[in-house]
Amino acid sequence: MDLPVVDLAPYLRAAAGDAAPAGEEELRTLCATVSASLRDTGALLVMDPRCSAADNDRFLDVVESYFARSADAKRLQERPHLHYQVGVTPEGVEVPRSLVDKNMQEKIRSMPEEFQPATPKGPDPKWRYMWRVGPRPANTRFKELNSEPVIPEGLPEWKETMDSWGSKMISAIEVVAEMAAIGFGLSKDAFTSLMKEGPHLLAPTGSDLQRHGSEGTVFAGFHYDLNFLTIHGRSRFPGLNIWLRNGKKMEVKVPVGCLLIQSGKQLEWLTGGDCLAGMHEVVVSKRTLDAIALAKEQNRSLWRVSSTLFAHIASDAILKPLGHFAEAPDAHSYPPICAGDYVEQELSVINLKGKDGV
Repeated sequence: MDLPVVDLAPYLRAAAGDAAPAGEEELRTLCATVSASLRDTGALLVMDPRCSAADNDRFLDVVESYFARSADAKRLQERPHLHYQVGVTPEGVEVPRSLVDKNMQEKIRSMPEEFQPATPKGPDPKWRYMWRVGPRPANTRFKELNSEPVIPEGLPEWKETMDSWGSKMISAIEVVAEMAAIGFGLSKDAFTSLMKEGPHLLAPTGSDLQRHGSEGTVFAGFHYDLNFLTIHGRSRFPGLNIWLRNGKKMEVKVPVGCLLIQSGKQLEWLTGGDCLAGMHEVVVSKRTLDAIALAKEQNRSLWRVSSTLFAHIASDAILKPLGHFAEAPDAHSYPPICAGDYVEQELSVINLKGKDGV
């Protein structure tokens, strides 16, 4: 099975009042495809004419050159006192939830063997860089989740590249959020109004395939994302597996020019569990090995960079099932909670914040 690819162009044309907008029926069908794919698979592929493959390549080139620096040089951008929510997170810091969450371990044991995730041997051997995207609130209870960005020296193109790619990916997420809301039978701005001034983070990962390039190496252990929606441009090295709602495991193939979107825990909360956060992992596979061999032939970087952006609900907004989802069978499992409090609890579990956050 392949994920559906939704072209956002017809919706964008209609939203801009184009002289020849798509018929209402076509737009309703597109929105229904978005919400159904997020509900059934926890993921979706989109094409956004505003986000080109060339933009993604430019971003990957700049971030590859950063991750190729020595560990000591990269650690100058480390900010553990800010919960690693800005700057660099070194490899060996992020702990996959499947290593520490007893309920998740139970769930894994109950899966058929062919669908079970790879077992990580410890913390993730990947680096990550957190770069905030978009405006932050003037007044918030969650200052550390809305901290100033950290800019690495010696990369003059860094800020413009990060800001440009980050804003394009946020624009794509906002359109998907509107379409999902319509598909779920909510008002068009049900999600986007809550995203305003959220602590959105462009968070590319860097995995050194020179050192960690053997088949079965787990770069990101089985986990869900704690935010609202996650979006990725296409990586130069495959390796992402996702789990569908029916429990089946699927290797994701992102076509050139497409973006991958995944549902996060905040979306699960807002839909009262109707749309579950998508489970996923990143593991060196046979397809990764083929890509490594090709990169060596072409003398290209062996850093696997993901152009990941985490779109969040605003820290001071309340997470609770919206509209008709308040009547969902599992709505009682999603009591109202401030989004910032929820994020801090989750960060504490995966070792990015002190344990006092629980």
